[in-house]
Amino acid sequence: MHQVEPKVFLVGETRIIKQGLTDYLEHIGVPEWRSDASTDAERLIEVMGRLCYRSFKPGLNPNVKKIREHNKDYLANILKVKHGSVIEHPVINFIFADVSRVFTHELVRHRPGVAISQESLRFVRLDDLGQWLPLAIREDTHAVEIFVKTFEKLERLQLELAEHFQLDRPGVPFHKKKTITSAMRRIAPIGLATTIGWSANIRTIRWILEMRTHPSAEEEIRFVFGKVGEIVLERYSHLFGDFTVEIADGLPHYKPAHRKV
Repeated sequence: MHQVEPKVFLVGETRIIKQGLTDYLEHIGVPEWRSDASTDAERLIEVMGRLCYRSFKPGLNPNVKKIREHNKDYLANILKVKHGSVIEHPVINFIFADVSRVFTHELVRHRPGVAISQESLRFVRLDDLGQWLPLAIREDTHAVEIFVKTFEKLERLQLELAEHFQLDRPGVPFHKKKTITSAMRRIAPIGLATTIGWSANIRTIRWILEMRTHPSAEEEIRFVFGKVGEIVLERYSHLFGDFTVEIADGLPHYKPAHRKV
């Protein structure tokens, strides 16, 4: 058994196919159009928003006489008027490591606009349980001892069962290992450290960031999405720049100026 701390890794994001965008801009007669966005996610949203009104330059649509020239200003207006559908286009990809099944059970309740791939304990045998303790436990020495002893006992049971079924004996077929490993996980603690891949569009991330850093949310998911907030506010400032951060119970609470975009 070992102690862990939940970790957040940004591993991917939507990118623009430059030739395709160039061909589209030539098609509508604005080959010279450029965006000053610093990321493809922000640039893509600007493109999708502008195509709705054909607002790449004044006069392209006779009804449009003036346009916002900078990506920052354009996206600020998108958020202000709650044109939320266009911020669903780009997807950001994260891996959450050393998180508990408590956390993942909370996370998978958010379904629209997300993709999830979770470490399978049907295939991955448990032999060294990782443990993260909430503050209420960390502050109580006796409670810490109970948690540690419980995890150590449950870890020993995993090892004993693996030995009992001789899972490491040469020649044991994989299908048997899978069947036994799947059965053994039933006595694994819900608080064990695991890994989950999570991808979501910007609209979804904004909503979950607000909800899951709220002081009423569960502590571990607040901790994890506090780290998500640090990443997205720095990297995608034009899309999350309206968020302010307040500290509640030692954890950040991200509050948007424009809710439910």
